[in-house]
Amino acid sequence: MFFKINLNLKSGRKTANLFVVGSVCAVLLGSSSCSFLTKRGDRDFAFHLEAVGTLAGKHREIGEPYGIAVKQGQVYVSDGERGKIMKIDAAGTVTELFSDLSTPSAIAFDADGRLIVADTGSNTIKAFGEDGSVSVIAGVQGRRGFQDGEASAALFNGPIGVAVAADGAIVVADTYNDRVRIIRDGKVSTLAGSTKGFADGAATVARFDTPLGLAVLPENRILVADSGNGRIRVIDPEGAVSTLAGSGELDVVDGTLASAAFYRPSAIAVGPGGTLFITDGNAVRGIGLRSFPFVETISSVRRGLADGPAFSARFERPSGLAVADNGTLIVADSENQLVRFFGGPSRPITAAQVAELRYSADEFRALAPGRWPFDPPLAKREIAGTLGEIRGDLRPQNGKRVWFHNGLDIAGGYGETVRFVRSESVLDPHAVENVGTPRELVRLPTMGYIHIRLGRDSGDRFFNDTPFQAVVDAATRKPIDIRVPRGTRFNAGDPIGTLNALNHVHLIAGRTGAEINALAALDLPGVSDGIAPVIEGVRLFDAEWGEIETGSAAKRNILNGPTRVVVRAYDRVDGNSERRRLGLYRLGYQLFKDGTPLGQPEWTISFDRMPANEAVKFVYASGSRSGYTPDTVFDYIVTNRVNADGFRVDRFDAAKLENGLYTLRVFAADYFGNTAQKDINFEVKK
Repeated sequence: MFFKINLNLKSGRKTANLFVVGSVCAVLLGSSSCSFLTKRGDRDFAFHLEAVGTLAGKHREIGEPYGIAVKQGQVYVSDGERGKIMKIDAAGTVTELFSDLSTPSAIAFDADGRLIVADTGSNTIKAFGEDGSVSVIAGVQGRRGFQDGEASAALFNGPIGVAVAADGAIVVADTYNDRVRIIRDGKVSTLAGSTKGFADGAATVARFDTPLGLAVLPENRILVADSGNGRIRVIDPEGAVSTLAGSGELDVVDGTLASAAFYRPSAIAVGPGGTLFITDGNAVRGIGLRSFPFVETISSVRRGLADGPAFSARFERPSGLAVADNGTLIVADSENQLVRFFGGPSRPITAAQVAELRYSADEFRALAPGRWPFDPPLAKREIAGTLGEIRGDLRPQNGKRVWFHNGLDIAGGYGETVRFVRSESVLDPHAVENVGTPRELVRLPTMGYIHIRLGRDSGDRFFNDTPFQAVVDAATRKPIDIRVPRGTRFNAGDPIGTLNALNHVHLIAGRTGAEINALAALDLPGVSDGIAPVIEGVRLFDAEWGEIETGSAAKRNILNGPTRVVVRAYDRVDGNSERRRLGLYRLGYQLFKDGTPLGQPEWTISFDRMPANEAVKFVYASGSRSGYTPDTVFDYIVTNRVNADGFRVDRFDAAKLENGLYTLRVFAADYFGNTAQKDINFEVKK
């Protein structure tokens, strides 16, 4: 098919020949159950896992690639966002085959060449023939529930995973019913699973939590990506369930089958000889790549978008996997809107192509009419926080985690109803997080909403007809889990829930991993800012963070080496209370000699988009704090370079300047174009 296959697994950390190991599952399932993992000496089955490239999607051809299947040298992909099925040839050309689906998810071919699709949003399983025919195999269009029996009357609840067994039966991950179902001879039955939870055992005893991807093994054993439990499970033909891998800790940790941890496994593919590949959180992982049972991560675990060497390649919620006949591993990189492959390093995505994929703030703003997340929709509210502000306390004695604020806080009243600001369908199977905490949230494709009691009022009573599905504690009657199925549609103005005790909604604008400053990306009626930022002070430090004493305006500072500049500043917005301190949009500096500028202003820190969280300590100096502290201090290291594309330490080097009198002018600007500046005079004397 696509690319030449190498024979070795290599990375910057390890080199290993690929052997498929019969003992991988024997540890947990017994040797008699492990015939699907058989050691092979034929090195033609080795995978080329050295590098990652991009096959398709570089020009926004795909909204949300999810399911992947391969047939006769062609890659087929479901587009959950646009409701389509597409075909990709070896050159990466994308052709639309079918449309008008409702959030299609996993796909698989049956023996007759039909493409089987889990049409999640319509709660049905559909078949697409080579002749263009479309039929509903099971489920009732648009009706959610649980019912076995005749396929035409059977009910599903957001089915996401599908696979086809050797005998032609279609296996379905009935995701939000927490069951694995089977379609055979026009009837639907439950193969395994009961209520949400975790339990191995017989079919009616076993329990799953949000099962997603499926794969069929020889002898009709079924592999299940049990996402909510962070485990890989196996169902035998009688429905008995056992755990193949995963400790149950929700994390990405390599190790033996029992000790390894998975975060949210979502798809499984079986390679030649029985090697297994799993998408998990933001990573791709493998089992069976060594001569002993081991789970290992074959990509970076960091979210993002990067081709190149596999160990540093980055993904964003990969959701689908398929293995081509020659061993090329194809990945649906859902949040990055790309189809990618292990088999590079050919076809890497370039920085320019990444920029083309991302919506600009103007494009994003034009996607939907403006409104506030409360009623009345055009009534202006107070802005309580902006993208890029530090959260946490960076004073040395604190020692706790700090991070960037990734959205826009809009103040409201306790218990006030929060509403969606634009119409979207849920794509992430785990769109709800942090239930019962102050950070309870729901994430849609381009918007996120945090600090909300989802689907309920201030007394934790659920709204009538809410699409949020709750698991309620029998004793306290409080929700212990809330889910909103993939494919659920919300319209602008629909209620999300009510504000909790933090008294504001945190809006995230932009796709996960490509967040945009919401002040620029959202049309918020009536918002304005005619107030310039406030620069409270400027401090100078040497390269080792020794503070340089600054003199009065009449007494010049003597500089003769690399110098760091720290600016204490904050912003305000029209209509905000005076106590409200907001972060800046961008900062920079400029040098002058005898009043003449030495070049243009250098804008060194920018928050038009979300930088990597690792950059927090490159933006903020020790002592900075906000969000969970009684006071707010923003000390910006204005000589460092930080934006959405990267970050690095920098300084201006006075030693490179000629002797003489200079002025350092620092700038602090807000999104609306208001700019404050402050001058520091210094002398270079060598």
